[in-house]
Amino acid sequence: MPGLARANLVYVLNSADASISVVDSISREEVRRIPVLREVHHLILTPDRRELMIGDSGGNELLFLDPATAEVTRRERFSNPYHMEHSPDGKYLVVTSLRRDQVDIYEAATRTLLARLKVPDKPSHLAFSPDSRFVYVTLQGARRLMAIDLAERKPAWSAEVGSQPAGVIWNNGRLLVGIMGSDYMAVVNPAEAKLERTVFIGRGAHTVFPAPDGRALYVTSRVDSRITVLDPQTLEPKARWDIPGGPDCIAFDPEGKMWVTLRWIAKIAVVDTVTGQAETIPVGRSPHGIFVQPRREPMAPVPSAGLPSPRPTTAASEPEDLQAEGAVQPVRAMPGAPAVPVPAAVTPSPAAPEASPWWRQWMRR
Repeated sequence: MPGLARANLVYVLNSADASISVVDSISREEVRRIPVLREVHHLILTPDRRELMIGDSGGNELLFLDPATAEVTRRERFSNPYHMEHSPDGKYLVVTSLRRDQVDIYEAATRTLLARLKVPDKPSHLAFSPDSRFVYVTLQGARRLMAIDLAERKPAWSAEVGSQPAGVIWNNGRLLVGIMGSDYMAVVNPAEAKLERTVFIGRGAHTVFPAPDGRALYVTSRVDSRITVLDPQTLEPKARWDIPGGPDCIAFDPEGKMWVTLRWIAKIAVVDTVTGQAETIPVGRSPHGIFVQPRREPMAPVPSAGLPSPRPTTAASEPEDLQAEGAVQPVRAMPGAPAVPVPAAVTPSPAAPEASPWWRQWMRR
């Protein structure tokens, strides 16, 4: 109805607090805290757009939520889901496993495992070609961007792009990659499999998000704590906004406001895309992925929303997956790629403590 204020629900994945914050966009308050097993990072809608699919990488689990009600609908056992996306044609779900150095290709509808590629080193974010022929994966530990042929389910090429490449998107026939270990965004020509140019962003350049209307690109810089606005055609900077706290992932609400996770200060920011002005809202520690669900009415505050019980004993996609990690064969090195040792796959224990302080762990994710 015209004039009716929308109380959007904003879902925030607190990767260091084993929880999901649900924020009411009008009251600017957290109205629910949903517990998870261990460590959530990224989330996407299911192909029918009825559920949020959230990857608990440390807990080896997919969590499904009704985005309109914030109710947990089901859980599936899953192998270390860090970043995941569906292909544009809807056929594939591709999942990267940062800890296990693997890229998994699933049938999207059933999440049946079609192929598992062992790759060097630390596969992070991914993007698809518009025709769904290729998926492009950043390899944080190998300084490279890899192309995987989805029809043949094997690597096609890789190119060196810089230290700790992270987020990647397709833009006007080029791949844009945030170089987290440096201060720039890499521009890669996929037809020639080579780095064409770099665009200065700021230290800790992380990932790129297109505006809903396609008129701008927003690039986050976690170390210099800024968002750079780029022209999507020329890639020239149009504005730079200082957003303290380590801006990371971005989502947009129907009114055009930008919602940003701030990894280092346990908050999210609401940014006016006209002025760059921001206000912050407290959430859990190390907020990472974020999603905005439109609603017509506010949600009543609830202390927490527990997970359903009992836990399923098998996954819908790969029932013996977590018992047979050691059987995976490594991918051969590609021409021109540096020799990078591939560690054996390790199944992380949900109860095991991190080997170093939490902030050191999350600086690399």
